[in-house]
Amino acid sequence: MFKSCSRCGKIHPRNYICTKGKVFKGGDERKLRKRADWKAKSIEIREKANNLCEVCRDNGRFIYENLEVHHIEKLTEHPELLLDNDNLICLCQRCHKKADAGEIDPDYLRHLASVREGRI
Repeated sequence: MFKSCSRCGKIHPRNYICTKGKVFKGGDERKLRKRADWKAKSIEIREKANNLCEVCRDNGRFIYENLEVHHIEKLTEHPELLLDNDNLICLCQRCHKKADAGEIDPDYLRHLASVREGRI
């Protein structure tokens, strides 16, 4: 018995599970983000940033809602940097999406993290 697939439009056997367009969430990265030490580090970074988006603050805007902690070097590529203050920055959702898309220079984000840590 066959059926038409709602994901790809092809004909598959009835028990076939099509993965076309399916987003896989999880893996090792998800396990790392559930750790208690990551949750504590996330709170620490937000507090050090005075609960403001660091990119927006640098541009004269003070955004304090919908804050997220961003890994400058992707966690999937560098899991050893999970708790490294120099690799973490507090961003609003809009800036976080831009950073993930590569629209914000990672060197600029590292500079802001260094300023937050008092190294510059």
